[in-house]
Amino acid sequence: MNFASKHRIRALSLIVVFLTFLAPLGRAQEKSPSILGMKERAEVFDRWLRVRLDKALPEIMRRENIDMWIVICREYNEDPVYLTLVPYSSMSARRLSMLVFYDKGREGIERVTVSRYGIGDLYKSVWNPEKIEQWKGLAEVIKERNPQRIGINESHTFAFGDGLSASHKAKLVEALGPDFAKRLVSAERLAVGWLERRIPEELEVYPHIVAIAHAIIAEAFSNKVITPGVTTTDQVVWWMRERIAELKLATWFQPSISIQRPKMGEAKDGRVIHRGDLLHCDMGINYLGLNTDTQEHAYVLHQGEEEAPKGLKDALAQGNRLQDIFLGEFKELRTGNEILAAALKKAKDEGLKPSIYTHPLGFHGHAAGPTIGLWDKQGGVPGEGDYPLFYDTCFSIELNVKASVPEWNNQEVQIALEEDAAFTRAGLYFIDGRQTKLYLIK
Repeated sequence: MNFASKHRIRALSLIVVFLTFLAPLGRAQEKSPSILGMKERAEVFDRWLRVRLDKALPEIMRRENIDMWIVICREYNEDPVYLTLVPYSSMSARRLSMLVFYDKGREGIERVTVSRYGIGDLYKSVWNPEKIEQWKGLAEVIKERNPQRIGINESHTFAFGDGLSASHKAKLVEALGPDFAKRLVSAERLAVGWLERRIPEELEVYPHIVAIAHAIIAEAFSNKVITPGVTTTDQVVWWMRERIAELKLATWFQPSISIQRPKMGEAKDGRVIHRGDLLHCDMGINYLGLNTDTQEHAYVLHQGEEEAPKGLKDALAQGNRLQDIFLGEFKELRTGNEILAAALKKAKDEGLKPSIYTHPLGFHGHAAGPTIGLWDKQGGVPGEGDYPLFYDTCFSIELNVKASVPEWNNQEVQIALEEDAAFTRAGLYFIDGRQTKLYLIK
């Protein structure tokens, strides 16, 4: 099937040794993606992490006017940012973990840990547990450096910036004393900025990751998986789960398959896939620390039918038009609520029936950054929707349109699309293309 050509980021990569494994698959190319082994994944992740710490973190700390950033958490109650700050093999915090980032100006960001266990060569250990209690050790580190604005992860708006527990904050305030405690400020925007920022090395490989997700969907929406009149939606869902597991990948939510079909005529089993059905899927994977989130549609052909009804194809075209309108509203420093309002107005002015509920994408599925609508909040999202748009961030462009299908007695269908995109100085583009034609199942 033909899809729109893909945009590609061309950036200097530190992982040339792995490029043979990471060759982009493309929407119409091979269906068996190559996946790195766990050791190679760790090497890629850790190399990216060093670049992020050396290059991205200083810029974000200075943008948010934070002199020192403290991340404190303990095993099995990790701060949302913690595992993105430590090597791939660090699968949890250890006991009480404390990371300290101090801006030394031209010397860059000093990174230390006030923890019993070291963290490779990324964080210098500055605590001797035989000589001083841990909280007092942290206080000494802070007072020696004398920062004016000390960022801590507490937020009323973003879960990603609210990782410091109440008990840990109380101990920190007690250890610092009143003079330094007055310097504590919320680091919510720093935490969100760290999570949402994508470096060139990540953007270069992201197309391969999204292509893997597209390949899984293409296989699911085929006769390899679906036999009309026999296969159920649950069977396709669990096939997706098994396929993801076979590839040694993870999913961050349970996939879903749903059916829309003409209401006239004989009723059919709601879970069994029949000829003439319009199918919808929602699926996401995690690979190399990055997530995908994709929704696409397939049509099950009747016997003797060679293409989907024109009404369904026209409905998909309306969904693509809404995507185009929406992407045109992405501008640096515009808030999520501003983007939402402008796109909905233009779409409605063109006669579309739109709904937009787009979210950031990256280390998390529903990730850090500006929320651009929720399905039940089309008038804007207070707080999360007021956060501005920055370059080098990624989004799941999630939306839907409702359209009448003449061949279905003008029954209204919902075309719900979700494709992953990146916003850079070159503009907003789909990371691995988008669906412009329905999958056809014979």
